[in-house]
Amino acid sequence: MSWTPLGPPQPPPQPAPPPMPVAFSGNRKEFFRLVARGAGLELVTVGFYRFWLTTDIRRHLWSNSQIDGDAPEYTGRGKELLIGFLVALAILVPIYLGYFLIGIEAEHLKAFASLPLVAFFYLFGQFAIYRARRYRLTRTVWRGVRFWMSGSGWVYALKASLWGVLVVITLGLALPWREAALERYKMRHSYYGDLQGSFEGRGWEFFKRGWWLWVLMPFALYSTIFAPFAYAAFKAVEWRWWLSGIRFGEVRLESTLRRGALIGLYWKVIGWVVLLGVVFAAYLALCTLLVASMDGSSIADFFRTEAFAKSIPLIVLLGIGYLAFALALNVVLRVYLMRDLWVRMLSSTTVHNIGAAANVTARGELANALGEGFADGLDVGGF
Repeated sequence: MSWTPLGPPQPPPQPAPPPMPVAFSGNRKEFFRLVARGAGLELVTVGFYRFWLTTDIRRHLWSNSQIDGDAPEYTGRGKELLIGFLVALAILVPIYLGYFLIGIEAEHLKAFASLPLVAFFYLFGQFAIYRARRYRLTRTVWRGVRFWMSGSGWVYALKASLWGVLVVITLGLALPWREAALERYKMRHSYYGDLQGSFEGRGWEFFKRGWWLWVLMPFALYSTIFAPFAYAAFKAVEWRWWLSGIRFGEVRLESTLRRGALIGLYWKVIGWVVLLGVVFAAYLALCTLLVASMDGSSIADFFRTEAFAKSIPLIVLLGIGYLAFALALNVVLRVYLMRDLWVRMLSSTTVHNIGAAANVTARGELANALGEGFADGLDVGGF
């Protein structure tokens, strides 16, 4: 006997979508022109253009990162970063000033005066890192749905501080477990619409991949040549471990970044630093010769009489040269350790089960840029 079920026939189960490699479509020359132009405007605006330059850089990187054929959109604005920085400055400056005045009154505690300040700003810096990431997530939209983040920046800062003490006590051996615990907290409070994030990376996995770097690190600290190799290998191991642990619901990432993938980038940066340093030294010598000839004295007399310390033209020329050197160095860092690093990470990343993100519901609210302002003021920002 046989029977046929009532109703329309059920469709066969759909096969799981294949893994989706992440691609980058941006032009390197276009990015170089972007940061070079931004460096020039930073020079003209005494550094204040960096908020708009940071926004432009993120828009370039986000919009050229293709995930399943679609690129995310960065909706942040430079004005938001400027306002956040000014508010953060209004909070940080009185703290600096108050601590300075207390230090003057307590001369007998001078030997220990820096310890509470360092501890406070470490805690504040961790708070800024969390809030800055929250700001960047809420300004990132993919396929019309916004990323967002909940959680407490102060809870994260307390966790980071306690783990930091443990890392110091264990001479760095607890670092993998610290990174895993903090990333789990951040990802547990990260969302894509109503799709909650998680982090599956484990400290032991990180340690197994990079234990030999902990062994070699003392040698790297004493060897200038070896240090870039060790640091670049460590960062490659860390990036691969971090990317492979990210989850949003059933969507997961996988990275195949090699240990030596970043070594060339760091050595190129070192080469450019040396070259720019030589050019800057030649500029200093040329400016000194020029100003000394204008005074009608020899170089020996110019330095012997300490006329160089009172020469306004020399001070102005040296200031311009230093700013140009610093901005050129920033261009190098942004091209190699921001754009090129971003491209190498993306080219090694594959997204699995992307179909699980097809039917998410938009949720979350925009976060203010105060955390980003703190991060900029404390120099602990990120992408």
